[in-house]
Amino acid sequence: MARLFGTDGVRGVANEELTPELAFRLGFAGASVLTGSEGGRARVVIGRDTRISGDLLECALAAGLMSAGADVIKLDVIPTPGVAYLTRQLQADAGVMISASHNPVQDNGIKFFGADGFKLCDEVEDEIQAVIEAGFASDGTSPQGRPIGAEVGREISSPIGVESYIQFLQGTVKESFVGLRVVLDTANGAAFYVAQEVFRRLGADVITIHAEPNGANINVECGSTYPKVIQEAVLHYGAAIGLAFDGDADRLIAVDATGQIIDGDYIMAICGKALKERGSLANDTIVTTVMSNVGFVKAMRELGLILVQTAVGDRYVMEAMREGGHMLGGEQSGHVIFLEHNTTGDGVLTALQLVDIVVQSGKSLNELTQVMQSFPQVLVNVRVADKSEWRTNPAIAQIIAEVEELLGEDGRLLVRESGTEPLVRVMAEGQDEAQVRQYVERVASVIGRQLGVATV
Repeated sequence: MARLFGTDGVRGVANEELTPELAFRLGFAGASVLTGSEGGRARVVIGRDTRISGDLLECALAAGLMSAGADVIKLDVIPTPGVAYLTRQLQADAGVMISASHNPVQDNGIKFFGADGFKLCDEVEDEIQAVIEAGFASDGTSPQGRPIGAEVGREISSPIGVESYIQFLQGTVKESFVGLRVVLDTANGAAFYVAQEVFRRLGADVITIHAEPNGANINVECGSTYPKVIQEAVLHYGAAIGLAFDGDADRLIAVDATGQIIDGDYIMAICGKALKERGSLANDTIVTTVMSNVGFVKAMRELGLILVQTAVGDRYVMEAMREGGHMLGGEQSGHVIFLEHNTTGDGVLTALQLVDIVVQSGKSLNELTQVMQSFPQVLVNVRVADKSEWRTNPAIAQIIAEVEELLGEDGRLLVRESGTEPLVRVMAEGQDEAQVRQYVERVASVIGRQLGVATV
């Protein structure tokens, strides 16, 4: 069996690739690996986003968990970071989120959290897959001993849930938001209630768009992957700030009053500078990926901040943060981690921290963005037969070296293979966008000629 787990859980087209049978097996195997309660029955919390297949997969997943003897606490619709938070608060053995994040409605995913609220490492995911491979016959039955009678798991209620998560979010903010007009685009996803509720409790004048989920409209031309929508709304309503989330609300893209997009690099720059000035940025360090803009890198170093860069993926950012004891990290895509507060990227939490800094500073968000200047960035994907061959090809190595020399210290070139598709990605940054585009096309052209297919 190929590896089930990707970079962020198990994903696929719901009821076709990610079937209820697979969800059952994941629940059974996950409980077998993750639930080691002593002196009591194991407990697992489950949350989901608003996509229609969530009910189907939740039922199957819960049945698998209970079949292994674990009790299940259903949180219903809640952001992914809410599951991470409540797993810890409820002292559960594990947490599971059913979501495909910013993917279209036909997709879904199952993502596990350990008892500590952190996503699982590869080794634990492999243990879960090993149980699935060893424990189920072709007809779906399991030769492993299953509990019977009073030992079978059941669904139980919890005294805390989404309300506890909202109170936690509210408690991370120091200032009132009274008088601040904010537009929220919740992508018809998991934050549709939580985001507007916490901002209203803090006194903001809240305008919500795409906060009426019907099971099929999650991420449909809205949310953080369609920033043009929040840009237009901010300008239309004369708001101070726009905040757009993805389907499971672990990412944030902001917009200032002028309509300028504030991505993860800008958010980390603004928050990192403010935290450093307060003396509360652990190790004066921000953890980012290699995709962070060179303008961000230069600006942070000029402020005396230390940058640790990782491979693309929030799991790698988190690993570096935990290893180094760092508290702030994230990705340009808007997946920002405040480890002081939560154990995963949290879009609503990030929005609150950003707005809190704006209010405390007495400046507009646009003024705060002057902390850095984003360099033009051009990305081209080249479809190839073997995405790893570029690393050993002499002609490709030569053109990469030539372009890197031309870009010099005021730009950079990044070539890497896609983690999920047969693509080689060519990205460059520099002060002159037209020139940068020429450089990228030169590299992509050589890769295409040497390895295969056309650019996309």
